[in-house]
Amino acid sequence: MSDPVKMPTNRPAPRVAPLGAAERDASDRDRVFAEVKPQTDFKFNKQTAAVFDDMVSRSVPFYGEMQRMTAEIAADFAAPGTNLYDLGCATATTLLALDRTIDPGVRFVGVDNSADMLAKARTKLEAAGVKRAYDLVEADLHKGRIVENASVALLLLTLQFVRPLYRDRLVADIVRGMNDRGCLILIEKLTSADTLFNRLFIKYYYDMKRRNGYSDIEIAQKREALENVLIPYRLEENVEMLKGAGFRSVEVFFRWYNFCGIVAVK
Repeated sequence: MSDPVKMPTNRPAPRVAPLGAAERDASDRDRVFAEVKPQTDFKFNKQTAAVFDDMVSRSVPFYGEMQRMTAEIAADFAAPGTNLYDLGCATATTLLALDRTIDPGVRFVGVDNSADMLAKARTKLEAAGVKRAYDLVEADLHKGRIVENASVALLLLTLQFVRPLYRDRLVADIVRGMNDRGCLILIEKLTSADTLFNRLFIKYYYDMKRRNGYSDIEIAQKREALENVLIPYRLEENVEMLKGAGFRSVEVFFRWYNFCGIVAVK
């Protein structure tokens, strides 16, 4: 059988680097956890949506490079006449990056359970003048099958927010709705069975957030807010889940301490 992956053409490299702090309006700056107050569980609400682009670019290591790599890999699997799903599409940063590299015959479907995030996504896509067919769907990934006729599905920093009880079912649903030789791109925060490395990697991660302008109060309060919401798996647990669901090829394409990118092919 011949290699299903298309050889890359002379397409332009995606320009997806996040805006720097100096390039953003002050109102878009993430200050959600700057004031000392009792914390409730983290929510993707209107307050978060307003500053999400700044939040994620300062909180996720190599965020721009993750976006570039995702667009690069997806372009070699996305097939005209099929769907590309961004599950947990947030404010559509990834869809905008993909629009520059993916064949225009591929339909985009952005899925999120936050109406506020989808409203921001819609505004960004309209402002960018995206011409391809696309849909933005408000849906809960805990509640059953969403994917159909897919050549690419993305779970970028999303699966970690799905309750563990439902993760295997979600991944199995993605496989059932995916065409042969389609791919899933998964980026996740990880935990480690080795407590030494777990502590060190978390320390390095918080050091990165300090370098990006977050205070110790902001770091501590966000950690508390995420404690019951973001539940990371170990790398081997994610790989086992993907292979168990029916992906025949699974490979790590990115790793930075406790963050990891995995590509899986059906």
